[in-house]
Amino acid sequence: MRTTALALGLLAAAYAIPTHADPTDWPTYGHDAGGGRFSPLAQITPGNVARLQPAWTYHMKDSAPPPGGATSAGADAATAQREAEGAGPFHSTTGFSASEATPLMAEGLLFLSTPYHTVVALQPETGKIVWRFDVPGSAQPSLRGVEYWPGDGHNRSEIIFGTRDGRLFALEAKTGKPVIGFAQSGVLDLKTPAVMGASPAPGERAAPYGMTSPPLVFRNLVITGAGVQEFPALGASGDVRAWDVRTGKLVWTFHSIPGPGEFGHQTWQGDSSKARSGVNNWGFMTADVKRGIVYIPFGAPSWDRYGGDRIGDNLFSTTLVAVDAVTGKRLWHFQLVHHDIWDFDLEAPPTLVAVKRGGKTIPAVALASKSGLLFLLDRVTGKPIYPIEERAVPASSTPGEHAAQTQPFPSRPEPLARISMTRADVADVTPDLKAYCDAFIANNNMDLGGPYLPAGFNRVTVNFPGTLGGVNWGGGAFDPRLGFFIVNTQDLAQVQSLVPAAPGAPLPYRQGPLFGRFWQESARLPCQKPPWGRLLAVDVNNGRIVWQTPLGVSDNLPEGKQETGRPNIGGAIVTAGGLVFIAATDDGRFRAFDSKTGKEVWATKLAASAHATPMTYQGRDGRQYVVIVSTGGSFLNSPIVSDAVTAYALP
Repeated sequence: MRTTALALGLLAAAYAIPTHADPTDWPTYGHDAGGGRFSPLAQITPGNVARLQPAWTYHMKDSAPPPGGATSAGADAATAQREAEGAGPFHSTTGFSASEATPLMAEGLLFLSTPYHTVVALQPETGKIVWRFDVPGSAQPSLRGVEYWPGDGHNRSEIIFGTRDGRLFALEAKTGKPVIGFAQSGVLDLKTPAVMGASPAPGERAAPYGMTSPPLVFRNLVITGAGVQEFPALGASGDVRAWDVRTGKLVWTFHSIPGPGEFGHQTWQGDSSKARSGVNNWGFMTADVKRGIVYIPFGAPSWDRYGGDRIGDNLFSTTLVAVDAVTGKRLWHFQLVHHDIWDFDLEAPPTLVAVKRGGKTIPAVALASKSGLLFLLDRVTGKPIYPIEERAVPASSTPGEHAAQTQPFPSRPEPLARISMTRADVADVTPDLKAYCDAFIANNNMDLGGPYLPAGFNRVTVNFPGTLGGVNWGGGAFDPRLGFFIVNTQDLAQVQSLVPAAPGAPLPYRQGPLFGRFWQESARLPCQKPPWGRLLAVDVNNGRIVWQTPLGVSDNLPEGKQETGRPNIGGAIVTAGGLVFIAATDDGRFRAFDSKTGKEVWATKLAASAHATPMTYQGRDGRQYVVIVSTGGSFLNSPIVSDAVTAYALP
C-alpha cells in the first residue's frame, strides 16, 4: 500500500475515536477482562461459515521502519518508496520475526504490535494503516499484543504496551502519539532497583527483564508482569506491579516470592528466596471487574529443573493468586504444582466462568495450564468446585533434590492432555515411525512413566506434558450459553536429563546433552500414539468432557492416517453464532468448529502457521470479521514464515 505521511494524518482524523463502548468490539486480549473470549456476534454460523473468504491482508513488514531509526514520517515515506519500486513484503532488511499477537478492536480502530518494532492502528474494514508508532531503541514490543484503556472522561483513551527490554509505553489511541503526562513523555522504565536487584559485577550483563504479553488494565490502573531469566537461579524479581495509568506512578506491588515476615516465606528453606528469579507472570492476568479481584498466574522458580537450592513448596511459584485489584493485597491462592521442577508455569489466562450446581450459580475461575490438568475454583474464595486430592508422585533420583511427595489432582475433569506413557503407547502410525521411536527409546535407555516424573540423574526421561505444556499460554474460552470451557491441548513430550555441572557453576547440575522434543525431528512426528493435539469442551456444570476432536493434520503421513492432531500454540475464541475459531497448529490451517458438537465445519490454509489467538469484531459496514496473525516460527519453530495479518468475512 502506498501511504504518505499526509495521508496517514488524514486517515487518523477520519477515524476519530468516539467515546462509547461497543460489545461487538474486541478491546482486550480475552475480549473482556475476565478472559472469556466470547463474542456476541452471530453473523457467521455453522451454516454459512464455509463461505468465509479473505477480506483483506495486512503485511506487518510494510510498516517496519528502515534502518537508521527514521522518524515516523520518514519511515512512512521510505515504505512508500519501496512499494513504488515493487518491493514485496519480505524485501526488508529487518529480517523475519515471529508474532503471537492478537489485535484489539476498540472505538473504530484495530490495534496491533508487530515484530518489526512498531505498533500500528488499522482501518478494520480494509486493513489500511491509520497511524504507526516506531518503538525507539532495538527492543521489540511485546509479541502477544497491546492493551487498551478507554479513558476516564478527563484523559483520552490509550494504547499501552511493554517491550522486551522492560519499558512500558502509553500512546494516544486516536493518534499514536506518546501520552505526555504518563511517566517520562509516555515511557515508563520498569527496570527499577526494586526488581532488578544488585548491580551486575564488572563484565557481567544486567539481569534480563521485559514484557512478552500485554499488561492488564483495571479502572485507572495498568498492571504489569514480566519475563525474567530461567537460568541462573538468581536475578531479576518476578513481582507484579500496578501503576496509575494517567501518571505512571507506582500504586502497589505484589511480591511473587514472599520476603521475611510475609505469608508464604516459610515455604523457602533458609534464605533460598533471596534474590531468586522466576516466579513471574509472563502470560496473562484477568479480572473480576464487579468484585475488584485480579487473578495472577505465576510461573516456576529459576532454575525450573532442579530445586535442591530451594527446598520447600516455594510459594507463589506455579500458583494462582487472587489479589485486591485496588491494593494488591492477597485474597487467596491455590498452588497447582508444589516445588516445580518441570517448568509447568501457569501462564494461560485464568478464565472467569459461571458454574450452575444445585440450583445455584457459582462464580468460578477455570485454569488450564502446562500440567495438562484443569482446575475449577470458586473465584471469590479459591475453594475447589470439584474435589481436589493430593496424590503421591515419583521421587527424584538427583542427589540433593527434594521433590514434593504429592501433587494436587482434580477429580473432575479428567486430564486434558497426556500426563504419562508406557512402552505400549509408542507410536505405530507407520512401521517406519514405530521403528524409529523404538530405537530412539532403547538406544538412549529412556525412562517412561509419570505423571510428574522428575528429570533423571544421568538417565534420560520422557516427560508428559513437555515444556510446551498440555496447555500453553493460549488457554481456553468460555461459552456462557452452553457452559462449555473450550480449550486446545497438545501431547509433545520433552526428552531430558540432569548431569553434573562443571566446577564453579551456579548450580551442581545442568541439562544433559540429549534435550529436545520426543519426536522424529525430520518428519516432526511424535513418538507416542496419536492424537498429538486436540480441541475439547468441558461442561463446567458437571466437570465432564463433552466432546473432543483431533486438532490438525499430519500432511506427510499416508492418506487415511493424517487425522492425528498436531502440536499447537495459540488459543480459541467462541461466538454467539455457534462457532469456535482456532488456528494454533503447526499444519498452517485456520479452522472453525461447531461449538455444540466439536465438528469441524471450515478450514483454510494460511501463508504460515498462526501461533496466535484470533479475534472477531463488527465493522462499520455491518460485516463480522475474524482476524488472525500468521507468521510461523514460535516455540514450535514452524518452518514456513510470513508477516501476514488476515481478516476473513462473508462475501
